[in-house]
Amino acid sequence: MFLLQLFCLYSCKSTNTSAITQDEVHVAPDVKTVFINGDSIHYIDTGKGDPVVFIHGALGDYRTWAKQIDTFANTHRIIAYSRRFAYPNKQIINDSAKLSVISHSRDLSEFLKLLNLRKVHLVGHSFGADIALFTAIDHPELVRSLVLGEPFIPSLLQNVPGGDTIVNTFITKTFVPVIEAFKNNDNEKAAKALVSGVMGDSLYFSRFSQQEREILMANTVELRGIVFSHDIFSPISCDDQKKIKAPVLLLKGDKSPLVFLRMIDELNRCLENREIATLTNTTHGLEYENPVEFNKIVLGFIDKN
Repeated sequence: MFLLQLFCLYSCKSTNTSAITQDEVHVAPDVKTVFINGDSIHYIDTGKGDPVVFIHGALGDYRTWAKQIDTFANTHRIIAYSRRFAYPNKQIINDSAKLSVISHSRDLSEFLKLLNLRKVHLVGHSFGADIALFTAIDHPELVRSLVLGEPFIPSLLQNVPGGDTIVNTFITKTFVPVIEAFKNNDNEKAAKALVSGVMGDSLYFSRFSQQEREILMANTVELRGIVFSHDIFSPISCDDQKKIKAPVLLLKGDKSPLVFLRMIDELNRCLENREIATLTNTTHGLEYENPVEFNKIVLGFIDKN
């Protein structure tokens, strides 16, 4: 009986120690800082293997990719950075040119060079996908593969029958309410308006967790700058897209607003070395709305390229 009690005591202690060790393994990676183009940019860098760089969209930051980091880091080196003006960066907007996709693309290319990553897998979502696309065009030597999750590039639809109507309807329903909210200094209403528009669901914002809302609200500074600026979204042609030789994965949600689906169609028409995938039961949220399917599809694409 004494030996049995001793064995049970030892087993319990061993189990507790194991649990603590497992918790310690999943400690969030440290946030690092690098100085690029006159400003400090924050990022996380974890895992080992071929580098994968995540680029978030509007109202996001490096935390947007929380549901990807651990899964991808099992087999790859994962880098998720907060773009200029995103949390926890401290830049003040005093030059609207810094908000453009071209300016952000310059930041990204300098970031990749400074970290000496050579060729990387770029994974971008929404405005982040715009940035990834332009980086691949201007700096093909830095890009091994490209994942574009529903970029927003209005010029893609300028020659599509009914394209102007699709873009203008989206802008009227999405960006105009955002502008009105900011004019009334209501940041939360502005964030809600953007989310409702890009998701095509007026109730979507109400279903966010408190933590998800905090991420959105920490990143309204850039959104305010974007909607009150001009020439943020640079035009792109079919000839521009044909310069991209790296393999490209186009990702869309099966329930996403029409404007994003038509833009993906145009990219699919012009890009040469590309494939397309659709996430089921998903709108524009993609990586955080359906992370299991997103991770499986993107990792499969990256691993074969």
